Amino acid sequence: MENLTPRAIVAELDKYVIGQAEAKRALAVALRNRYRRAQLPERLRDDVSPKNILLIGPTGVGKTELARRLAKLVDAPFVKVEATKFTEAGYVGRDVESIVQDLVEAGIHLVHERRLNEVTAKAEGLATDRLVTYVCRQLDRKAPKRRARPAAAAASAAVSAVAGAPVAPAADADASAAFQLAGVGSLAADPSEPSPRQRRRVTAMLAKRELEDLVVEIEVEAEVEHVGTVLEFGAGMSATEMTESFNELVQTFSATPRKRSRAVAVRDARRILMREEAQKLIDYEDLLEEAVRRVEESGVVFVDELDKIAGPKVEIGADVSGAGVQRDLLPIVEGSTVTTRFGPVKTDFVLFVAAGSFYQAKPSDLIPELQGRFPLRVELSGLAESDLKRILLEPETSLLKQYQALLGTEGVTLEFTPDAVDELARFTALLNQRTENIGARRLHTVVERVLSELSFEATERSGERVVVDGAYVRDRLTGVVADEDLSRYIL
Repeated sequence: MENLTPRAIVAELDKYVIGQAEAKRALAVALRNRYRRAQLPERLRDDVSPKNILLIGPTGVGKTELARRLAKLVDAPFVKVEATKFTEAGYVGRDVESIVQDLVEAGIHLVHERRLNEVTAKAEGLATDRLVTYVCRQLDRKAPKRRARPAAAAASAAVSAVAGAPVAPAADADASAAFQLAGVGSLAADPSEPSPRQRRRVTAMLAKRELEDLVVEIEVEAEVEHVGTVLEFGAGMSATEMTESFNELVQTFSATPRKRSRAVAVRDARRILMREEAQKLIDYEDLLEEAVRRVEESGVVFVDELDKIAGPKVEIGADVSGAGVQRDLLPIVEGSTVTTRFGPVKTDFVLFVAAGSFYQAKPSDLIPELQGRFPLRVELSGLAESDLKRILLEPETSLLKQYQALLGTEGVTLEFTPDAVDELARFTALLNQRTENIGARRLHTVVERVLSELSFEATERSGERVVVDGAYVRDRLTGVVADEDLSRYIL
């Protein structure tokens, strides 16, 4: 975060979201203030609270995309939720406190990934050591059979030759030959303890990836799997929570660590053992403490569709008022201690960013207490034809680049002329004016309509170069736009 300056944040967002400079600057400053607060003396730090942001703008102008890109950019616990998914306390459904639960889980995942990267090298060494032991045991079990195999194979070959039938190679002939050439087929004095010579030779072969297809039997920690369907209907708990609770319950009554054997190829065994060794090296109590601390100090929550629960008569379901959800949000946004399955979590310094189109309701329709919790308000402007053109051209993963890459997999070279881009933007803006204005989202349907025939025939046109120009676009869209009844179905 130290190198993530406001200008750098805006520059990164510019790669994916066109326009909306004011919203980008507000988000960049809010994120940078998290770092600035962390540098303050402790006596002053506790009095500096984040300034929550409310993004206001029509649909399809980039509010959700800003949140999605922000999540990939920030090195902090981040969760995106929709206000319409929650119900008032006391009713069946998710209550708003589950936001904090999700945020802590995001923090745990973030810290866990970092810890895994830190122990990767050590875990790889431990996993290789275990894998060598399993491979040597496998060799010792097969050694007697290999001694008898040459005579049996010769007899079988002789019979096959007499009968005129082809000789079938042994399933593991390549692996057996590799072992015999390496001289590792000899039995150790103690089958459970491979000799140093065996270990050195097997280690060298594993390093050269010569035994990747060999099937070995390994021992791994047994886990309770696939119980999600059984525990799916637990009230107040998700399937994941119930599965984890059930695992903990089983482990409580286990007198010894539960192990199970698996027969897998060496390439899969290496991955499984490395993951298991890495988990053993991680201190989960310390991990949980750090995750909760990061959530409390730098967590970010993006609440989308806030306008859908605004207004005096808004109802999400039977007798479940939007105002009730707003009241439940108040203490969390203001700052309180929420009890989660990971322990108590304070939300005093969690940054909340809310967004809504507010085309039916107004920000003033929110209950006054919640309005005060979002002191910074940023209005996002609607998209003009010039903005739509930039959206088609400038982002690193623009829609046109996506279609070029998709059809490129079929061997079709797709090119768009400048007048084709102009026509796509013009027709999209025209449809937004005549019907509901859904912003950049309409570009998806317009471009798909233009390229639908080519997408269908792409497998038959491999090796061709297709140029889409203005006339190509007009031929496929003029009739649709002219027919107002039909154009309403072009989302």
